[in-house]
Amino acid sequence: MKKNIFLLPLITLFSCYNAEHNCKDFKNGKFKFEFEVNGVKKTTFFERKDGIEIETFDGKTDTSTVRWVSDCEYVLQKKHPKNRTEEKAISMKILTTSKDSYTFEFGMVGSEEKQRGKVFKID
Repeated sequence: MKKNIFLLPLITLFSCYNAEHNCKDFKNGKFKFEFEVNGVKKTTFFERKDGIEIETFDGKTDTSTVRWVSDCEYVLQKKHPKNRTEEKAISMKILTTSKDSYTFEFGMVGSEEKQRGKVFKID
């Protein structure tokens, strides 16, 4: 019984915790996204402004339109797709934010398969 008395405040504390969602702070700006492919660290830099996202990866630059669905969700669509895969829109959802970064989930629109990543604001 004594354990239950101490457990109740702890459960209450965690149930009141809400992840920070200051998504509006990340609608515009310069960002970087680091990820790993076959054990090799890769970095993508991108700038988002007024419904456009310009991404630079491996020396190549590409442009996408950004359509915000809500404060924390948006859809990316390549402006000049080079193949069928690039024609598919990507759904992005910001899960949590901090002062200079956000954690997000992404995947092709209509697909149940999702991945996660963390983006850092650099300007």
